[in-house]
Amino acid sequence: MAFEDKTLTCKDCGAEFIFSAGEQEFYAEKGFENEPARCRDCRSAKKQSRESGERSGAPREMFTVVCAECGVETQVPFEPRLDRPVYCRECFNARSR
Repeated sequence: MAFEDKTLTCKDCGAEFIFSAGEQEFYAEKGFENEPARCRDCRSAKKQSRESGERSGAPREMFTVVCAECGVETQVPFEPRLDRPVYCRECFNARSR
């Protein structure tokens, strides 16, 4: 399949950018189904903000739950779903072995 350069519009800044034939070939080789939605500058800025957020020491949102195994109250870094049990660290590690 021969690829041709495409002009796309960045969803963040609205600027037009070229999605080159080489980039399209790379995406196809990797099995990516979606075209890029952001220009190179906006992709870089988004990546940098994600990375700096992880290292910034910003507190992670924690959720208080009751362990399904031992009944102790604990905190987890994800919002639990009602259809799945949640375990404290000790019970989770014991179940993982």
